[in-house]
Amino acid sequence: MNFRIKNSFFVIVAALLWGSVACQQSNSSNESCDTYTELPDPTADTSADWSSVKNDLHASFATIDKRFSKSVSPQIEKENKHKIEGWKGEKLSAQVLLWTTEDIESVSFQFSEFKGQNGNLNSDIAKARFVRYVMTDEFAGGCGHRKPEDFAASLAPDVLDNVSCMDLEAKQVRPVWISVTIPSDASPGEYTSTLKIAGKDVPTQELELVLEVIDRELPPPSEWTFHLDQWQHPSAVARVDSVELWSEEHFKAMKPVMKMLADAGQKVITTTLNKDPWNVQTYDPYEDMIIWIKKEDESWEYDYTVFDKWVKFMMDLGIKKQINAYSIVPWNNELHYIDEASGDTINVEADPGTPEFEEMWKPFLKDFSEHLDEKGWLEITNIAMDERDKESMDIAFALIEEVAPKLGVAFADNQKTYQRYPNSADVSVSANDPFDEKDLEDRKSRGVISTFYIYCGNEFPNQFTFSDPAEATYLGWYALAGNFDGFLRWSFNSWVKDPLLDSRFRTWPAGDTYTVYPDARSSIRHERTVEGIQDFEKAKIIRQQLIDQGRLEEVETLDNAIRKLKSPKRKSGWNDDLNAAKNLLNEISKKL
Repeated sequence: MNFRIKNSFFVIVAALLWGSVACQQSNSSNESCDTYTELPDPTADTSADWSSVKNDLHASFATIDKRFSKSVSPQIEKENKHKIEGWKGEKLSAQVLLWTTEDIESVSFQFSEFKGQNGNLNSDIAKARFVRYVMTDEFAGGCGHRKPEDFAASLAPDVLDNVSCMDLEAKQVRPVWISVTIPSDASPGEYTSTLKIAGKDVPTQELELVLEVIDRELPPPSEWTFHLDQWQHPSAVARVDSVELWSEEHFKAMKPVMKMLADAGQKVITTTLNKDPWNVQTYDPYEDMIIWIKKEDESWEYDYTVFDKWVKFMMDLGIKKQINAYSIVPWNNELHYIDEASGDTINVEADPGTPEFEEMWKPFLKDFSEHLDEKGWLEITNIAMDERDKESMDIAFALIEEVAPKLGVAFADNQKTYQRYPNSADVSVSANDPFDEKDLEDRKSRGVISTFYIYCGNEFPNQFTFSDPAEATYLGWYALAGNFDGFLRWSFNSWVKDPLLDSRFRTWPAGDTYTVYPDARSSIRHERTVEGIQDFEKAKIIRQQLIDQGRLEEVETLDNAIRKLKSPKRKSGWNDDLNAAKNLLNEISKKL
């Protein structure tokens, strides 16, 4: 049955106001149960047949590889006991579904202590979060402007809400995401916890979660080798949180959001050099981090106050390997500066190869390099570009080499520009058009960063709000199979108008502009992405240990499982291959 319909009725949705409901406090009196109202379900059969569902609250474990419709009763075999396994230091996920034929107030969760034969683990290693539904659309043609009425719409479960209880509505499904972080000092073995699910005037449900701790330890995210580069968007946080840009309140609001990124092993700080490098392709423009001032004597002055504060802020969170500064070739080639004499902001079109290009960029690059050197950041900073044409990039490269040769260069490449500039510090190519193998081997031998990126043109694998959840995990395995250092995602938090309600945007498939939500709400997509990065780290460690021990047959067995995940195209059985590789990795881990 197709549960998506053309959403011609969405004119009425524009009038929907934010609402909130308050649930009775449950596990902690300090936790708020306030939440918001989701958009109406456009599913064709919102009155799906619930006649066979008995009254009362129903609860069951369910696969984390599937998104479940909000208005259709789940057709699953009830599972009261579920097992997860992982290394010490690893974060694991499970999913529970709740459904009911009647309204139930104040549903909440409580984990018992994880009991094991050789000791117990505290209940607080586990967290349950209600999954909220957000409006999504479909891939269709991928990139390009789109009108909502031209694309099939549906509600997708994705937002992990930070509330301790919720009211459940009749004849609706509410997924719950379970996260378990294994302590680094946990003893190996099996542990069991009881998850109690309580609601007003209904019997308490109990589910059993079994955790197997494998006697291996995953390094902390700050030590992961995976090169994660998800672009940050500070001004989106300022708008959604209604705080003044670059104020102390703004940085306070950004901290929990960017902490999620640091905890995923992010390596790169996204910075801007002048006006919005992407010519406002996002809902919020990228605001200036460096103010250019033309003095009355025609000399230049640059105010790095915001740039410095932002970089230090991100470094204090643990993101300190690299600074990528966008862009010497912005999408419309426009720059702006403040004219000291008049106080006006002057726009300049500085196309590469024109006198304006050199007049604007030469003094800046020289001054920028000196400033970075004073801060101790010069060696980790790249002038970054995004999918620019070869001619423009040639001119930009030449100017950087002439004026500021100690600056690195980074770019997202869709024209094999890397072949002309093999020494580029950081190059990311489309997943659909990877590096030539000899070129990649050469780059790896020289230790320069080589990643792939996903964007609106990649139907698979991707992180759209309608994508299969396991695609986000596949990204880590695809990096492993393709010998990449990691991957680039063009935006971590370029939020749309109402990101908690509707993930669609005027261009590109829904969810393309962000993978986490305001107020540090995680998502199924983000959690599964971290899962794949953890797998990447685990596989690297295990494979090297097998080689060191001369266990080459097991190396080949692991490599064969990884090779099956090298395709950037959706293939039959890809999810089964992914889960088989994950299980194999854990089984080998137990034997070493």
